[in-house]
Amino acid sequence: MQGRLPAVAIAALLALQGCASTGMTDVEKLATYRAAAGEPVSSFSYLGRISGWTPLDDGHIAVWTRPREAWLLGFHGLCPDVAYSPVIGLTSQNSRVYAGFDKVLVDGRSSMQLPCRIREIRPLDTMRIKAAEQEAREAAQAPSSGT
Repeated sequence: MQGRLPAVAIAALLALQGCASTGMTDVEKLATYRAAAGEPVSSFSYLGRISGWTPLDDGHIAVWTRPREAWLLGFHGLCPDVAYSPVIGLTSQNSRVYAGFDKVLVDGRSSMQLPCRIREIRPLDTMRIKAAEQEAREAAQAPSSGT
């Protein structure tokens, strides 16, 4: 098993992706992702791997399927445990995730897997998101002018 990360380490790395500090409030982060989202699509290709994910609020999550390919997923109703889950999964059909049918599977606080049905899928401009997050980090680190 040398050279392979155990499942717990992989889950921890994915959780860090979701918790990375951007210097933005939750409201600013959701606004940034919405601004970087394209028009809704009915589905996206999914080969069974998530590169990373970011919970945005109880109704939205960003999921990376490749380093430069990400999707803004909106839920039917709320998905309250998504912000606290150490790991998530996606259901799919024939290597595609469909709005209205597929779900984000969240490990709930009660150690049950809770499904959150996907209402909407929008492609994300990942370069725009990274630039906005970098700008917010730099602004947060800049010394404040004034007294």
